[in-house]
Amino acid sequence: MSSALVYGAIVGLSLGLTGGGGSIFAVPLLVYGLGLDFREAVALSLAIVGATAAYGAVLQARRGHVLWGAGLVLGMGGVIAAPFGAWIGAQMPQRLSLLLFAALMIFIGIRMLRQAGDAEIPPHSWMRCRRGTDGRPHFSWACAAKLFSAGALSGILSGIFGVGGGFLIVPALIVVACISIERALATSLVGIVLIAASGFAANAGSLSSGVGGLALWFLGGSALGMTAGVWTKSLLTARTLNVIFGISVICVSLYVIAKNVVHF
Repeated sequence: MSSALVYGAIVGLSLGLTGGGGSIFAVPLLVYGLGLDFREAVALSLAIVGATAAYGAVLQARRGHVLWGAGLVLGMGGVIAAPFGAWIGAQMPQRLSLLLFAALMIFIGIRMLRQAGDAEIPPHSWMRCRRGTDGRPHFSWACAAKLFSAGALSGILSGIFGVGGGFLIVPALIVVACISIERALATSLVGIVLIAASGFAANAGSLSSGVGGLALWFLGGSALGMTAGVWTKSLLTARTLNVIFGISVICVSLYVIAKNVVHF
């Protein structure tokens, strides 16, 4: 159980530091660290990530960093799409699922390294939401449709792989809503809560009856890690966070590939 606490802290810390991107570590830790099969790990990952993100959203809301409208629109797109992703995932054998998951991790890791040091993503004018007099995005139907679409894509990936989708949600918020990375990271947690809840509901049938205690220990560690991540994020630059996160994700993905190709 101590291993579950430590692994949960790793997920919570990375989730607090990077927004939803940290959830990418949950499935490999559950599969290779705690011995769960892939679909069970996906379901448990979504439950833990959703609960941890909810806790983080409360912490960020107290600081006034959450844009609730944007987060809810993104989340609703994911809520609708996540069951479809879960259906796709259920059709794939475990080895293929893990290899595709590793490919997704490599993509995310490389993307983070390429963006190291970039606090803002320069958007094209057609992608932006109009801004009100208070500087906040004005959520027209066109703006909402763009955010909803990003949430739907995140939901599909969430249902298949058990990730929160923050690696898509955060850039979408920065590009479309034209908000700071700090607000985007905070707002992404709202979308992740909804997406993870929908994905968990669609994958819950994969859980065995004996994982309840394990989940509680993992969740406890995640809450501790999330608290540490939220409070220490301001001490690190965007470049440092992106480099550390990108390298870590790539290393874990190579381990997943080796386990499934070399079978060591």
